[in-house]
Amino acid sequence: MAFNKQFARDAVLLIGCILIPLSAGFIGSIATAANVTGWYRTIAKPWFTPPDWLFGPAWTILYILMGISLFLILRFGWERRDVRIATGIFAGQLFLNGIWSFLFFGIPSPLLGLICIIPLWGMILWMIIAFNRISRTAALLNIPYLGWVTFATLLNASIYILNP
Repeated sequence: MAFNKQFARDAVLLIGCILIPLSAGFIGSIATAANVTGWYRTIAKPWFTPPDWLFGPAWTILYILMGISLFLILRFGWERRDVRIATGIFAGQLFLNGIWSFLFFGIPSPLLGLICIIPLWGMILWMIIAFNRISRTAALLNIPYLGWVTFATLLNASIYILNP
């Protein structure tokens, strides 16, 4: 019976942890959707710009990985100071992640997006370091996210340069 209760608690926690970044992504997509078909199509973009259809699936996978990593961290217990700190860093980077969509697409401003995405990259790295102190697996699950945001930073900077 105890196993079933723990399994049920873990299942609910996992689903909640995955829904948190997916929800943040959904909120950010509101700003994105309005301008992907408008402003974004009219600006100059670098040759390495991925097709528009790739962004949705890529971000969905990254948000799911982020949620799983948060779940792995929270399972160590909220009473641990390092878990609370790592979770706070997670929340900070997720906030910047959502703000970037509104700055880059919602305003739209490649400059403000660039100003936001650079600290976002730093927060993701800090989160990976903090997660690694608790769970190596949780940290490793965020490496694709750091890679994607590294690419997105280059893309954002290139768009800013091409559209002064």
